[in-house]
Amino acid sequence: MQALFPLPVRLAFHTPSGLGLRSYFPRRSHSSRPVRVSTLNFVKKMSTSTAVAATAGEPAPPPSDGGGEQGDVIVQYVVLRRDLIDTWPLGSVVTQGCHASVAAIWSNRDHPETAAYCSESNIDSMHKVTLEVKGETQLRNLSEKLEAGGIGHKLWIEQPENFPTCLATRPYHKSQVASFFKKLKLCK
Repeated sequence: MQALFPLPVRLAFHTPSGLGLRSYFPRRSHSSRPVRVSTLNFVKKMSTSTAVAATAGEPAPPPSDGGGEQGDVIVQYVVLRRDLIDTWPLGSVVTQGCHASVAAIWSNRDHPETAAYCSESNIDSMHKVTLEVKGETQLRNLSEKLEAGGIGHKLWIEQPENFPTCLATRPYHKSQVASFFKKLKLCK
């Protein structure tokens, strides 16, 4: 996704220490074409008021992550099978969860919530919730329930055994998906 900006560009951005306004002067080229700045470099979408305030040189409010209510974090749910946790080596079960998590993120890499979840400013503070179900039947039932609810996820099928070991959702705002997981226990 590309956006055109006139020279110079005044950007508003949220940093751990607060909101900052900075002027950006891209290198001048020999052509008169506008400079393209990739909007993927912005961690969070700027609201209209932020964009207007930024171009007017006024202090801007912190950008919203689109979650609506305050504290609605972007989270990824990972669900493991308790029967495998009790019988497989711990490392093998963790690996299955990692496979499902990465597959869910990669297959939804172009989604705005995934981009925000994997952004440079969020990469060291991702939120994951790891839950458990009793076994294969419950895992398949959960996958069907998520599918019916339109919740993007990856049911990991271990090969060559060809059976499901876990699932992971793509990143979502917690308020959008928490109800699907409220009856499950945290994995301990």
